Amino acid sequence: MALSHTHPGAQEAQPVTVLGLESSCDDSAAAIVRLNPDGSTQVLAERVINQNSDHAPFGGVVPEIAARSHAERMDHLAREVLEEAGLGFDALDAIAATAGPGLIGGVMAALMTAKGLALGSGKPLIAVNHLEGHALSPRLVEPLPFPWLLLLVSGGHTQLLSVEGVGHMTRLGSTIDDAAGEAFDKSAKVLGLGFPGGPALEKLAAQATDPSRFPLPRMLAHDKSCNFSFAGLKTAVKRSFDALDAPADADRADLAASAQAAIAAHLAERTGRALDLYAEQNPQGRVLVAAGGVAANRAVREALVKEAEARGFRTLFPPLKYCTDNAAMIALAGAERLRLGITDDLTVPARARWPLDSGAASDDPLLGSGKKGPKA
Repeated sequence: MALSHTHPGAQEAQPVTVLGLESSCDDSAAAIVRLNPDGSTQVLAERVINQNSDHAPFGGVVPEIAARSHAERMDHLAREVLEEAGLGFDALDAIAATAGPGLIGGVMAALMTAKGLALGSGKPLIAVNHLEGHALSPRLVEPLPFPWLLLLVSGGHTQLLSVEGVGHMTRLGSTIDDAAGEAFDKSAKVLGLGFPGGPALEKLAAQATDPSRFPLPRMLAHDKSCNFSFAGLKTAVKRSFDALDAPADADRADLAASAQAAIAAHLAERTGRALDLYAEQNPQGRVLVAAGGVAANRAVREALVKEAEARGFRTLFPPLKYCTDNAAMIALAGAERLRLGITDDLTVPARARWPLDSGAASDDPLLGSGKKGPKA
């Protein structure tokens, strides 16, 4: 495996400008970010192209379709953000790309494009963990000092992490089966809603007249850890819907609201437990960051804010465009690493699995393990 290299005393007293590329799932993205010496950032240009219409007929992301679309778009997106920013490669300090985790065919598109650009321009390459991009995304908004507690909650990931620094994160909890975003999407599919399901389910839930009508289970009710579980909830939503005789729009809205409330309550309960554990070790870092697409859900946000405020924590949600997959967070993570003197060889591999806390993933993989290592 290719190694990262650390160069002492690198780039600390001057701005760092990085081109970032992202293609880990179904959004193709490119961005240029400048990290200033005081920790503030400037997003000089950014582009995101989603593939919703390509995947909607299948009710979910089709990896082969996603990979092909990324491969067709990445070099064009890189050129577009350079033109928008009015910069040439000589103005860049490095080129960063998501190297995992994600759909391997998609990950390869951004990483291979970045390798080609780095080789052609002579600029350093930085392989970024997509999850670290989410973890550092609040620093796109403000120069937030370490540490903070992160709830990473999306279609593919649900984790609680203590973010102590670039490359230094400790897992407090993770899902033992499905991610929260999958629970939203599968519940939406049961109700006959479109893709992506999360926003559609939230919109339908807003029309409910009795949000507590369906008694859905409380997941891991007797478990005292900070882990999550959503597989049982998905099954319960389907059973509740199948038990309805000719369900009307009002029935569907009530069930959508009940499912959303159950997901939000489970996320909030486990996050509250993690806040207590985190506060014992970090009395000064009382900030809860929620990132990932599910963090855009209003019910989830309200539940998290309630838990945080009860414990004296400030809650920070990156803007919606930085909650979902984007390249600005990848460029920022690359800039943060470059400022610490960390770069990668051109032989660095794409990785379908890449845990932020490798020790926890090895000691307690939660989702099992395979030939390529722990899944989470």
